[in-house]
Amino acid sequence: MPMRTHVVDHPLVAHKLTVLRKVETDSPTFRSLADELVTLLAYEATRDVRVEAYDIETPVSPTTGVRLARPRPLVVPILRAGLGMLDGMMRLLPTAEVGFLGMIRNEETLEASTYAERLPDDLSGRQCYVLDPMLATGGTLAAAIKFLTDRGADHITAVCLLAAPEGCARLEKELEGLDVPVTIVTAALDEKLNDKGYIVPGLGDAGDRLYGVVG
Repeated sequence: MPMRTHVVDHPLVAHKLTVLRKVETDSPTFRSLADELVTLLAYEATRDVRVEAYDIETPVSPTTGVRLARPRPLVVPILRAGLGMLDGMMRLLPTAEVGFLGMIRNEETLEASTYAERLPDDLSGRQCYVLDPMLATGGTLAAAIKFLTDRGADHITAVCLLAAPEGCARLEKELEGLDVPVTIVTAALDEKLNDKGYIVPGLGDAGDRLYGVVG
């Protein structure tokens, strides 16, 4: 099933992303803007969220509305930087459930491995929204998506602040043959990766800019 990439074309998205990119933007401002930007991206990312009809009473008459279908969607931030996107996503999906996936990238091989997870063992029939600020080499996100689909998830949407063409290409290649719809929703598709695997022009290390440099 082909992967779909959706670049959100909106003036507010472009404006907030521009300030995120600026080297002089400090961590508190970066966190606040990332939160706002994720909510805008989440609006687009949830267009296919599953709902069910049910009857309600308004002050004027009965009518039929919708609510999130069960099983509820699962929001999965990839630690640590994905945590900075969680509040913005949950603002639109307050009744969704949250799981956590800790993945780390080897800076020499650029390969991703799982070091922690807090997810249901069975994700059959679940829509999953994966939060990962930077789709750079694509290895981390590909590993996360495979992890979720191996447990039965049948619909994956990844929300990323930025994406690189190389990462999208690798993701599409690694997920080839996967019989699960995968959509990438991002604020921008940037130019390329540099020799260190960073997105150009990018915005630097999202985790460091969200929380400061640790260690």
